[in-house]
Formats: sequence, C-alpha cells, structure tokens
Amino acid sequence: MEHEIPISLLQNGLNKLLLHISISWSTKKSLRLARHSVHMCSESNIVHNVLVLGTTALFCCTVLSAQTVDTTLLRQHIRFLASDELKGRGASTPEEQRAAEYIAEQFRLLRLAPKGQNGTYLQRFPLVKRNDSVLDSTRTAINVLGFLDNKAQQTIILGAHYDHLGLGYDGGSLDPAPQGKIHNGADDNASGVAGMLELARHYATNTVQEPYNMLFIGFSAEELGLLGSKYFCEHPTIPLESVHCMINLDMIGRLNEKKELLVGGTGTSPVFEPLIESLAQSVGVGNLVVAKDSSGVGPSDHTSFYLKKIPILFFFTGVHSDYHKPSDDEEKINIQGEATVLQLVATLIDSIQRLPKLPFQQTRTRQQATHSYRVSLGIVPSYSYTGKGLRIDAVTQGRPAAKAGMQEGDIIINIDGKEITDIQAYMQVLSKLQPSQTIRVRVLRDTEPIDLIVMLQ
Repeated sequence: MEHEIPISLLQNGLNKLLLHISISWSTKKSLRLARHSVHMCSESNIVHNVLVLGTTALFCCTVLSAQTVDTTLLRQHIRFLASDELKGRGASTPEEQRAAEYIAEQFRLLRLAPKGQNGTYLQRFPLVKRNDSVLDSTRTAINVLGFLDNKAQQTIILGAHYDHLGLGYDGGSLDPAPQGKIHNGADDNASGVAGMLELARHYATNTVQEPYNMLFIGFSAEELGLLGSKYFCEHPTIPLESVHCMINLDMIGRLNEKKELLVGGTGTSPVFEPLIESLAQSVGVGNLVVAKDSSGVGPSDHTSFYLKKIPILFFFTGVHSDYHKPSDDEEKINIQGEATVLQLVATLIDSIQRLPKLPFQQTRTRQQATHSYRVSLGIVPSYSYTGKGLRIDAVTQGRPAAKAGMQEGDIIINIDGKEITDIQAYMQVLSKLQPSQTIRVRVLRDTEPIDLIVMLQ
C-alpha cells in the first residue's frame, strides 16, 4: 500500500531538486540515471530520495542544452493526418483506419513493442454512432498502442486522440451546414498525435534506458464521448496500478502570440503544481505563459484515466475560430509553437522520471457541468486567460455576439448587471438566459469599457 504524502514535504523536496538541476529537452544524456525503487517505507525516505535524485542528476547529466524538435517530421505527420484524402478521420471509417495504420507504422519504425490485441499495435472496440439508422454489430473503432519497454515496474502513458469529425454527419461541428464537408482537424488533433509521435521518437532513440516504461496511445472516438480511452481503461493492456501518470496532448498546434498554454490536471497529484510552475520559468522552454487548471475532469481522454485514480496532465494551446470547423487546416499550425510546447512536455517527463510513483489526489469537479443552456452568444472563450472576466478568443459570424459587435480579444466583465469574473461566472449567467431575450453586455476593449446590446436567438 502506498503512503499518503504531505504536500509540504513533496513541495520542499521538489523545490530543492529544482535548485540543483536545469532541465530542458536535451542532447543525449552521457550517463544513465540509476533506476530507483518505488517502494518507499516512509515519508522522510521519499523526500530523501527526491533530493538524492536531484544531486545525482546534477552530476550524471551534462548541463542540458535544448535539442531541436524535428519540426519537419512534425509537419509531415500533421500534413498526412489532416489531408483531404483522410476525410476528417471520422471514427470507424476506412480513412480513420488508414490513420491508425500510419501511427502503427511509426511505432514499428521506432521498434516499439505492440501493446494492442493479438500481438499487434491495434486495439479494436465496438462502436455504435448516435446517428446510425441501422445498428451495425461489425462497426469498430481502433486504439493504437506502442510500448517502450525499459524493464521497469511502472509506466508513463502519453496519449492523443487521432479521430475527428469526418464529413460532419456525426455532430460536433460548429459550421452552420457541416454535412458533406471535410473537417481535417489539423489542430484537433493531428497536432497532438504528431507531438506524441515526436516524443516517442525522442525517447526511443535517445540511447538512455529511462527508469519508467512508456506507453504511447492514439485514441479513437474521442469526439463521440471519449470512447477509445474509456475502452482502454476498462480493457487495459498493462496493469493500471502500474501507471505513474497519464499525459494527454489535445490541440497543441495553435500557440498564440502571447505564448499561452493551458496545463490541466495539476491538482491530481501534489507533485504537479510546484513542478510545473518551476519548469515553466526555467531557461529553454520558450517563455511560455502557463495557466494551470487543477481539475482532473475535462472534455478529453485524460478524464478516463483520472476516473481510475491515475494522476493526469493535459496540454492544450486553446480554442480558436477554426475549432470544429472545416477550416482547421494544416497551414494554420504554429509548428514552432508546438515544438516549444513539446520541449516543456519532455522537460516535465524527464523530471517525473526521477521521482517515485506519483500519489493520486482527487480534485473538485467543475460546477458548470451541471448547467443546461438554451442560448449561445456564439463566442469561443479563452481557457488560458487568467485575468478578471472572460476573454473572447473567437466570434462566430452570424451569431448574436457578432451581430452585436463583439470582437476577438474583448473581455466580458458584465452581463445584464451581473459581474463576470471568470468562465464559471459566465456559464452560470448564461444558463439562466432565454431565447429572444435582449441583454446588455459590457466588454473591455483595449482597457476601454463598451456596452453592447445583444439579441439572443
């Protein structure tokens, strides 16, 4: 049985560790790190081992200089997965199977061990779509699994969903007439899959036998309700109790000019908050502006693992005007921005590889999940904004917000006399509004307050 570790002890140990080491995605390490035991007999031993690992890292690693992410390979992966010929990678379609085979081939080239069914990289599972007029018992979707076997007892899982909205028939599109249009999903989530493949390449070829195994998973049917990750968690191909943590990459290809990155799940282990805060400020990770969300539950595949009491982290560069539309195309990807995000992810992985098995911590589920909504303004809120109010990342043309004159970058601070302090306050107010209602919305635009009249639909 694992010991419950006081947060203060873990933070103290981590802070001292981080004083000794500066970690970035590195040139190949000259010496192997000693594999550590995860069976600690006391809290003081845990902190002692953290400090020993920090000192060991100081002498065993060269001062790590940033290794260039292979942006050519990143772009190549995204270009193929988001090409028109894959028709949006709708779950269970022949085109999605081509994407699955592409991922499996990358795993094979990296000599990762297959961790699917029957000695393959593929884990098939039954799928019934909501719009099926005839139930098809032969319809299946496919998870893709590659395993880096470091002969360790525990494993880090790195996942990304590779399905998207296909031709717009299965719901989820924000296009006003989506049927028959290819939704390429370059950011959502060819970017995450490309990032996972690049990290797989890095760890499979860096000549270091890391102290944890790594399992790389491409999930299917995320857009239909996290179905692929749910299936894996109910039918795991490694023991879930051996999982150190799960890291989810979903939409990491549109880092904005402010370099804002959301890291979710930071409350799911007491280790994460101080570690991420320190790493985000370290030299070599691109001066990212990191917003942290403690919740383990969210609209992506990490949720399935959190519900199995596994520590999770979720990396996300935010929504944008092309989200869930046919216009989410490869040429709009910020490839250098994605490389910066991957450098931070690799830095984090290198750090937690030096720690004993992470304790799980339950987080509070967001309250807005219980709200229902009759209206929508037609905006895309910023999930990485940490100031007061709700910042708008995109405005959908033809919807109430656009007709009222709202613009990208506006910050909503008041709706009909009710103060909007953050996205939760916005959702609560929105849930009480009615169609055909006229409301007054106050926004800040370049620090100047502007009142707008919005007619709801």
